[in-house]
Amino acid sequence: MPNAGWPWHVLFVGILCGPAGLCPVIGDAAAAAMPSSAQAASDPSTARPDRGLVYFPGDPAAAGNPAAAGNHGAAANHGAAAPESAPEAAPEPSWYGEITILEDHPAVQARIQYFQTEIPDRVQMWLNRFDRYQPMIEPVFAEFGLPRELIYLSLVESGFNPMAKSRARAKGAWQFMRGTGRMYGLRAKRLVDERHDPMKSTVAAAHHLRDLYDQFGTWPLAMAAYNAGAGKISRAIAKSGSRDFWTIAKSRRLIRRETRQYVPKFMALTMIAKDPARFGFAVEAQERHQYDEVRVGKPVRLRDVAKETNIPFQDLRGLNPELIRGIVPANGYDLKVPVGAGPRVAQAEPRLKPWAPAPRSRTWHRVRRGESLSVLARRFGTNVRTLKRLNDLSGTVILAGQRLRVREDAAESGDGKWYRVRRGDNLWKIARRFRVSVPDLKALNNLRGNMIYTRQMLLLAP
Repeated sequence: MPNAGWPWHVLFVGILCGPAGLCPVIGDAAAAAMPSSAQAASDPSTARPDRGLVYFPGDPAAAGNPAAAGNHGAAANHGAAAPESAPEAAPEPSWYGEITILEDHPAVQARIQYFQTEIPDRVQMWLNRFDRYQPMIEPVFAEFGLPRELIYLSLVESGFNPMAKSRARAKGAWQFMRGTGRMYGLRAKRLVDERHDPMKSTVAAAHHLRDLYDQFGTWPLAMAAYNAGAGKISRAIAKSGSRDFWTIAKSRRLIRRETRQYVPKFMALTMIAKDPARFGFAVEAQERHQYDEVRVGKPVRLRDVAKETNIPFQDLRGLNPELIRGIVPANGYDLKVPVGAGPRVAQAEPRLKPWAPAPRSRTWHRVRRGESLSVLARRFGTNVRTLKRLNDLSGTVILAGQRLRVREDAAESGDGKWYRVRRGDNLWKIARRFRVSVPDLKALNNLRGNMIYTRQMLLLAP
């Protein structure tokens, strides 16, 4: 019979974690309400007084979502110089066991040879980039009580590239699908996609991996589920009758080739990352990923911030890869800026011109009975010749119910001129049509390459 004096959330934690205290992080409110013995068994801050919860929110109801802890509480400076309460990852034992690296396994040896002989330049790039983010990743995984080796799983996923995108539309260094990311608090909206945020996605990945281990009980199966999905691995276990990854991987019908090679790749890259020189690699020391955060209370473009503060635009883009359109969203946002640049941004904010979305103008019209091209031309402020050109008409006959384009996809607003991309357009055509240069178009719209999409709104003039 449950103790009626315990709050419901304490009872829920007790059911999930069991008497052995298997949940490494619980809500602060629940922990406070527990009897001292239960709290000592389940609350990591009690069992290990040198560690404060920095990367995982205390009370989900108050924190909003698991991955939102990327702001690290009230700390304003992040990166290599971690907050004082951040843990030292190296000496702490894992609460979730250790991962045995099978150095002599044929599949692992085959992956090592592949990395050494087929793609050594790519692996070297991964190692160099990972060196920049490693001091940020290690404390997160240590706080979740996960084996340290799991930090190298990001090398398998993307070479820890925050801007990575897969054919399956997984994004970010940890390659989250939109739905899975949403489960762990990663927003994916028009202006912000937090799957690209190095810190928030790392917190979400640690949380997800911990949940998968709770479900499958071994790290090889948990990692395979991270790649293929928990449902796929559960079905493979049911069909094979085995809970051993290596047994399941022997069958080509149970899991895909990518998943069969996933764990061997992880083990091979872990061996290489731990001792690069042994395998012919030399990691070049990188500038650490560290930054200050400053609250920006209105929607502004990163280019405008860079111009007003003399902060290089590429630095702002690199620190805020989750701002996929280079625009700070409305309702306040913690913008990441180079260390020491926070006061400059705060002082410049009142001078920044608020960004406004492209105006929506009526571009199409469905012909009604009795209408003609001349009638429509007068109504929409154009001429018959333009209507014929926009709709590829050879004559002037139109039919009731027919959809006609009644104006170019451009509109004048207080913020400049906008154009909606049509099928067959490219930057060169649009630049020629509106008498602007391609470099100016790219700069105005924060485009890195020449790729544009149908119905995308482009700013033509500041």
